[in-house]
Amino acid sequence: MRPVRPFNFNTAAELFPAAIRKKKRAGFAYRRFGTAAEAIRFAIEELPTDSLNGAYLQVEEARFDQNGIRSLYESDAFPLPRRVKPAADADAA
Repeated sequence: MRPVRPFNFNTAAELFPAAIRKKKRAGFAYRRFGTAAEAIRFAIEELPTDSLNGAYLQVEEARFDQNGIRSLYESDAFPLPRRVKPAADADAA
């Protein structure tokens, strides 16, 4: 088993959201970010759920699906502040 390479949140990244087929509007289009951290935060905090499903993040040669994006966002190493969840969400958990 090869060692897991540390993830560099400062590397440029490309986000490819899934198309929203149920709506006439295409949803969010491809977007390039200066850092992977910005792309990850945008994907988790700004994309509608139906666009995040099927979306992927490309960072150098690595590709991350919705679960990979969420794991990076929830990682202790994530360098940006996260959106604070509303109290109602915190009580439900």
